[in-house]
Amino acid sequence: MIAYKRRKLMLDKLEEQEVVNLDDFNAILENVSLSTIRRDLQTLEAEGLIVILRGGAAKMKSGAYDSPVNSRKILHVKEKEMVARTAAGLVKEGEVIYIDAGSTTLRMIKHLRNKHISIITTNAIIMSEVMETDFKCILVGGEILKATASLVGPITDNTLKGMYFDKAFIGATGYDIQAGINTPDEREANKKTIIKNNAKETYVLVDSSKEGIKTLCKAFELKECIIITDKETGLLKEHAQYIIAH
Repeated sequence: MIAYKRRKLMLDKLEEQEVVNLDDFNAILENVSLSTIRRDLQTLEAEGLIVILRGGAAKMKSGAYDSPVNSRKILHVKEKEMVARTAAGLVKEGEVIYIDAGSTTLRMIKHLRNKHISIITTNAIIMSEVMETDFKCILVGGEILKATASLVGPITDNTLKGMYFDKAFIGATGYDIQAGINTPDEREANKKTIIKNNAKETYVLVDSSKEGIKTLCKAFELKECIIITDKETGLLKEHAQYIIAH
C-alpha cells in the first residue's frame, strides 16, 4: 500500500475515534509493519496534523492552526469536493469573482474551466490549475504564507482594497458563534475582511469538521456571509445563512 493511501486511512480513523493505538492502525492497514506505521505517524506529526501519545497511540491535533496545504488536500476529500462543486454552480457568465487560498476553494477551478468570467485570487498554487481554461485570472501579489500557499500582507491588502467582486469565495480555519469566520493569522483575517467588504455576495466554503473551531483572529461574523458546507447543524439553523452542498 502506498504511503498516501496509508496515511489517508490513518487520518480517517482518527476522525472517527479520538485516540487510536498501534493495534487499531494495524487492523485497518493490511500487511503493513508496525515500523512503517510508526514512520507514517511521525510524518503526520511533523506535518502538524496529529499528536503522538505515549505507547505509540495518536490523536488529531486541535484546530487552532492552519495545517500545511498539501496535508489538507487529503482530509475530508468527498465533503470538500461537494462544497466546491456547489459553490462553482453559483457563478454566472461574465461575473468577477474572488477565490481565496485553501484546498476547498482551489477545487472550484475545475468546475469553472469553461466559464467566461474573471477570477481574482490570492491562492499561490493556482497557476497549475488555470492553464487551458476560458476564464481570465489575476493573481494578487504579496507575502506567501508557506504553510497555506496564501498571499497576504500590505501589498495584498492595498491591491484588494481597490477591487470589487460580484461574488467572493472564502476559506476559513473554523467557524463559531462567538469567533465567527476565523483564522490563526492576523494578516489572513485582515485580507478576508477586505474581501467581504468589497463583495456583493460573500460565501465561506467549509466542511462540517470546522464547525465550533475557534482560532486567534475573527475575520467577520457568521451573519455577514453565506456558509457552504456538507451538513446541516443546529448552529447553522439558529445563527447563519447557509447552503448544504450536494
